[in-house]
Amino acid sequence: MTVQEIEYKLKQMRLPRMREEYKRQRNDPDFQRMSFDERFGQMVSLEYDARINSTIETLIRKAEFYDSTASLTDVNYKPERKLDQGLIEELRTNEYIRSHLNIILIGASGCGKTWLSCAFGINACQARIKTKYIRLPELFSEFEAKKIQGQFRQYLKQLQKYDLLILDEFLLVAASPTERNDLLELMESRTNRRSTIFCSQWTPEGWHERLGAGPVADAILDRIVNSSYTIQLQGNSMREEYSILKK
Repeated sequence: MTVQEIEYKLKQMRLPRMREEYKRQRNDPDFQRMSFDERFGQMVSLEYDARINSTIETLIRKAEFYDSTASLTDVNYKPERKLDQGLIEELRTNEYIRSHLNIILIGASGCGKTWLSCAFGINACQARIKTKYIRLPELFSEFEAKKIQGQFRQYLKQLQKYDLLILDEFLLVAASPTERNDLLELMESRTNRRSTIFCSQWTPEGWHERLGAGPVADAILDRIVNSSYTIQLQGNSMREEYSILKK
């Protein structure tokens, strides 16, 4: 087989990194001192790493994070925020996702809930865990549209495919009876099967009131609270602090 044939077949098999490395090794005499296994192993390793990185980039893009640059390595642990670094490092292992547990992030507007949720989400994507970020008001609107289209159940099944679902602005305002029922259906489909991160300005006690304080509210909270880690963010607005730093 000629060099041109090898390169052509690597291109046809969609192995671009192996093809580039093959060309590089052919043109660099230093590689001649390496064994066949060493040279081939390097080609395979480069192709493998490229595919993994491409998968991660795709997962992050499709998750539609509010902030796709957030990282758990950049968490601000200033004392006034009272963040438990040990807990965050534990959650960084993604074991909570493998165990189908949840995270509740509670704090005032601007305290960094959304950013931290995105950091957890990106951390999950880096482990090739399928993740989706969406604001709860947007999700309720999507539910309404899917019902009109007769695709509500299909959409629930689609959401169930995400190993991690991030619900931002969770119950910022009171939910309507229809929204309460839709949320119960969502939680029923994910409880003990998938993980969810809830970002809210209200504690679960406040959720109960915004869910109508009845049996549906009880059922929703029972499916969330008993299987969730809770992180309460405190301190000054991170938006304000960032704005001051930019001046």
